[in-house]
Amino acid sequence: MFNLQGKRALVTGASGAIGGEIARALAGRGATVALSGTRVAALEALAHELGGGALVLPADLFAADGPEALAKAATGALGGVDILVNNAGITRDGLILRMSDADWDAVLTVDLSAPFRLLRALLRGMVKQRFGRIIVIGSVIGTTGNAGQVNYAAAKAGLVGMTKAVAQEVGGRGITANCVAPGFIESDMTAGLPESRR
Repeated sequence: MFNLQGKRALVTGASGAIGGEIARALAGRGATVALSGTRVAALEALAHELGGGALVLPADLFAADGPEALAKAATGALGGVDILVNNAGITRDGLILRMSDADWDAVLTVDLSAPFRLLRALLRGMVKQRFGRIIVIGSVIGTTGNAGQVNYAAAKAGLVGMTKAVAQEVGGRGITANCVAPGFIESDMTAGLPESRR
């Protein structure tokens, strides 16, 4: 496989199932990994599991200055960021006729706007060093849609377009940008779904 010795990675949503496995994979290849999320106890347990190559950077990406504050903290703690994994996400499901503006805004803020703002804040450093790896975790729902998830589907579709545009903007500077779209994964996020939907 590949060697990430000396590379510095930031993984958002690292307290969740997908984010935790991504962090384990990166650390297992030698990267120093900053673990971010809102559930501090889960982040600390993962950092303990990973050993000296991991550090905890709690962040609330819904907060007005959350993405920029996380970018600054990660850059300071790691000395720069080579790999950004934009994985954090939330759901606020409901049929469109009953969906509130607050539920729409919350999902678009955390699942689409925060990844954009975090990437924008870290991209200058990647351009300067002429190296960067941007991995965005989308969802098949962004392509297929799903009843009761118009907000989530819109955000995940937006991530695909954003990632493709970023790849075209910075691809010539040693930076890659890719969006991975998982299907149904057993996790805390999907655990609350009714059995018929699972």
